Amino acid sequence: MSEAEAVTEENVASRLGFKDGDLVQEYGYDEDVDFDFREDLEDLIGGELLTEDDHEVVDGVILWWRADDGDLVDALVDSLTTLDDGGVVWVLTPKSGRDGYVPPADIEEAAPTAGLHVTTSPGVTADWAATRLVSRRKK
Repeated sequence: MSEAEAVTEENVASRLGFKDGDLVQEYGYDEDVDFDFREDLEDLIGGELLTEDDHEVVDGVILWWRADDGDLVDALVDSLTTLDDGGVVWVLTPKSGRDGYVPPADIEEAAPTAGLHVTTSPGVTADWAATRLVSRRKK
């Protein structure tokens, strides 16, 4: 791994905007998730990620999503159940060419139906891309 890759990987969890003390709920966990990323995120927030079964109000959601996982709108709506006002949903999808790849257009189409707005899409790891979703502002 090059020095630039190491720095990028080191800082990826903090680039998602989470901080120490945040409560983050994880959906879509499976054996293909990036365990190094999860560990970095847990180190950053100072605790374990909450599971789909937890009911605490959370500051953010991590949704691991693959092409064959079902209906993305339903998953996004479910992820909002415990999300605090102003919280963020990060949809993590396999990058292009990887098993389970989800085209960005699928997320852009599903987000408004779930009441969310796509804001940014940084790379997260070698295998996963992230898309940041926030609640659409009410007029």
